[in-house]
Amino acid sequence: MKIQLLSTLKKYKKDYLKQDIFSGIIIAAVSIPISMGYAQIAGLPPAYGLYGSILPILLFAIFSTSKQFIFGVDAAPAALAGSALLSLGIVPGSEAALNYIPILALFTGLWLLFFYIIKADRIVNFISTPVMGGFISGISLTIIFMQIPKLMGSSAGSGEIIELAEHIYAAGQDFHGLSLGLGLGTLLIIRICKKWIPKFPIAILIMAAGVASTVYFHVDAKGVALLDSVGTGLPPFFIPDFSQVDLTQAVGRGLMISLVVMAETLLAENNFAFRNGYNLNDRQEILACAAGNVASAFVGSCPVNGSISRTSMNEQYGGHSQVVSITAGITMAILLLFFTGFIGYLPIPVLTAIVISALMDVVEVHLCIRLFRLSKQDFSIFMAACISVLFLGTIYGVLIGVLLSFFAVITKSANPTRSFLGVIPGKDGYYDLIRNVHAYPIKGVVMYQFNENLFFANVKILQEDLEDAVSPDTQVVIIDARAINNIDITAADRLAELSSRLTDLGIHFYITEHTEKLNQQMRQLGVEHLIREGHVRRTILAALHDADIYAPYELDIPDSEKESVKLNLTFLPAEDEDTLEEFAWAYGDQVVEEMEHEVHHILNHIHGLKDIEEILENGLVDHLENWHSLGAFDEDELLRRIELHLDELSQALAENQPLVLQLIEKRRRILRDRVLREHPEVFAKLQKHRRKLEERLELQRASIESQEQAPQPNQTFEKEDVPEQTEKSQAEPANVPAQESDASQDSNASQESDASQDPNASQDSDASQDSDAPQDSDASQDSDASQDSDASQDSDNVQKEYELDENTAEQEYNLERQFLEYIRRH
Repeated sequence: MKIQLLSTLKKYKKDYLKQDIFSGIIIAAVSIPISMGYAQIAGLPPAYGLYGSILPILLFAIFSTSKQFIFGVDAAPAALAGSALLSLGIVPGSEAALNYIPILALFTGLWLLFFYIIKADRIVNFISTPVMGGFISGISLTIIFMQIPKLMGSSAGSGEIIELAEHIYAAGQDFHGLSLGLGLGTLLIIRICKKWIPKFPIAILIMAAGVASTVYFHVDAKGVALLDSVGTGLPPFFIPDFSQVDLTQAVGRGLMISLVVMAETLLAENNFAFRNGYNLNDRQEILACAAGNVASAFVGSCPVNGSISRTSMNEQYGGHSQVVSITAGITMAILLLFFTGFIGYLPIPVLTAIVISALMDVVEVHLCIRLFRLSKQDFSIFMAACISVLFLGTIYGVLIGVLLSFFAVITKSANPTRSFLGVIPGKDGYYDLIRNVHAYPIKGVVMYQFNENLFFANVKILQEDLEDAVSPDTQVVIIDARAINNIDITAADRLAELSSRLTDLGIHFYITEHTEKLNQQMRQLGVEHLIREGHVRRTILAALHDADIYAPYELDIPDSEKESVKLNLTFLPAEDEDTLEEFAWAYGDQVVEEMEHEVHHILNHIHGLKDIEEILENGLVDHLENWHSLGAFDEDELLRRIELHLDELSQALAENQPLVLQLIEKRRRILRDRVLREHPEVFAKLQKHRRKLEERLELQRASIESQEQAPQPNQTFEKEDVPEQTEKSQAEPANVPAQESDASQDSNASQESDASQDPNASQDSDASQDSDAPQDSDASQDSDASQDSDASQDSDNVQKEYELDENTAEQEYNLERQFLEYIRRH
């Protein structure tokens, strides 16, 4: 992937510069007390918080694609680093701490770089908002409890909530009154200003007031502790000593911190981006975080992270780009070079109040209340993540948070929303029986919608729901699977088992409304027989028709409601439901093989002309192996393939091949005329679908046509198949315009020749029954020549039975003309 540098400065407007610089200076000023406080939490001297606010934030600005996000020393990684020191028994602020914490930052950066390489930004999608909100809230509350003793003039607490509570109690037994007054007063002023003047940089004014209290009122002489002085100058380049560190521990802790940094930063960044209408490159944001942490390590600071509180402030002041971060980094560098003297005059209770106020904004109170109102399950997950951090520590909190994320996904998938469907009298479609009081089930039909992918954890629910719904009167069970995009092998086996049970009970079972992808998965998972046996239908309507259930449906309406329900139901036929190519949809890339299988099955059951007559009258339904209904296009393609295999018919039929060919072609005409007459708009809609089918069949067709020297019938459903105008071979009716008559008669002539290209084959009835044309086709001549045989007599009788009179010929001619007009318009 190409790395974008300073992407937020592309198309930058000069009008933004003044506002971005002002916001950057405010962010730098606010970062002084916050970063110093977080550095202390991490176990470093306060000055190292300032060191971590220069180079890391500048590198993040170079790589980031976020227009607003601010990077720097922040609560979560600082708390994790400080927790690591305590667990290892390292004294905060000691030489060992000064060596260990930058190593943690380095390994955090290296892990983030690894996450960037393996494209791990997708992992964040598995951490839910309740989990992350609870985790961050738990960390923030832990740090607040750590800081409370400092308001009383004592040292910071450590450990989990029980140890912190004990430390707070001990500090309260011997608190310093002036320190507590300064701290609580500062906190109260900040919170009031946050509410009434949120854009005012009150933290800067508070720091100035704190310095003034030391200079003019000498609060330090009265027992109030001050921050340590910070020397001027930029931070020196730091080289960690790995020999003094347990690398296994450091690598593991670095992994934990990197997961928190990646998750918190990406979730918060995407939240701000969505709210302000711009896009992020999540993967590059991981690279930006990696660069910032490696830079922090080499200036001796702690792991760094994106700051929600400072980004919110940047949003308030209208920052437009990472010019804000660059300005903040440069401002901090100037401060370290020339203006560090005031830091030693800042009272610790004042700094602590600023840090606690910032942390209070990070605690997700609003999210907690929202979850409590909307989802008790998500609220429980939020509280579990928060409490696990408080009582077990940040490391276990991370692990529990990730486990809770997966638990939330599995539990929601394992208990999906589902419903039983019915119909509303007088309306199309199918409706939830619970949510629609006017919907009633179709008598003898169970329609069930399952709104989740089907896998091992939830397939039993589907099975139990359907088995409980089946009654002695049930004839059909239909699964509306439109929301099922994936199934696993357990679910596939359960569906096969359910199908077998219902079939044994004499109940029709169907899976409908799903995508072709699900059919492919069923074929791959070994339950292809569900498709072959006709249990897979494209729409609910097609399934109902397959089970011989047609509108108006007999509804299962309580006797008390029958008088108020008017059963005036009208429903769309299968063609309007886009089931014309259902067979091709079901079998996908295997459609050629399956069509050939069905064709050979049909051929094996055609023993005489009576079977051909039945196909002409009723179609292929009774001759299919398992499927009980077909759309017009699928039946047309099967008929065309039967034409290609006429040589495989029995000897008696082979002698009458031209007549058989004519009768099959007449059935194809009936299909075309029916769809054209009832649903002409379907032609335009399905042309592109037909082309896809033709592409699948092309190779197979070429192979068959090269081996079988059979006639090539016209493809009646393709716009491209309408031949160009040729010389007129028949007289034009007097009442038809000349131009239209030419096109129509040319189409008739070409279609008839396509239907019987063999010179000995009979022309189709449309051509042979023209008012001026003799009715002595080659087929009838062949029949007369062999009248001694019973087969030829049958042939002659069948042909006479289906000859057209002038009125029928004129009707078919008019249909041909309408078809050409429709094609010409579209």
